[in-house]
Amino acid sequence: MTINEKLATIQTKFKSKKSRFNSFGKYYFRSAEDILEATKPYLLELGVSVTINEELIASDPMPIMQTTATVSDGENAIHATSLVGVDLNQKGMQTPQQFGSASSYGKKYALGNLFLIDDTQDSDAVNTHGKGASATLTSIKDPAFAKAKDYVQKGGKLDAIKKKYKLSAEVEKALTTL
Repeated sequence: MTINEKLATIQTKFKSKKSRFNSFGKYYFRSAEDILEATKPYLLELGVSVTINEELIASDPMPIMQTTATVSDGENAIHATSLVGVDLNQKGMQTPQQFGSASSYGKKYALGNLFLIDDTQDSDAVNTHGKGASATLTSIKDPAFAKAKDYVQKGGKLDAIKKKYKLSAEVEKALTTL
């Protein structure tokens, strides 16, 4: 089996539930650790290993971390990357926590890219962190409409968008007829 076939096997059989709960935002999510745990059954079965490497690639105006997830069979490897900025102005966190948070996101998204984990219905995409709908979406020409349309076309629910945006009749009609 080639490395491409091994990766395709993992991508098509991969299952990782969103078992963690964010009590502030009131949604379930999966972490990088959940994703790695779900890949373990395939490692010996397919003769592959999964590694993650992180690198600070920029520091001005903000630190940018590049995370690379790799699946390898010892001879060949396939890589996927993600880039995450480190918010040094995030209140309530010390610098190690700010880097740790960025690291967690980077790992999750690099692994998601490698294993084709589709998070379009993830609450992160429409989470308002309990603030309710504060933004308005009144025109189908608004760039946010394109994102909302894409979200609905990929299986997202209109109710989730309504929690984030106050929709005009035109926008709501356009989204419901997709």
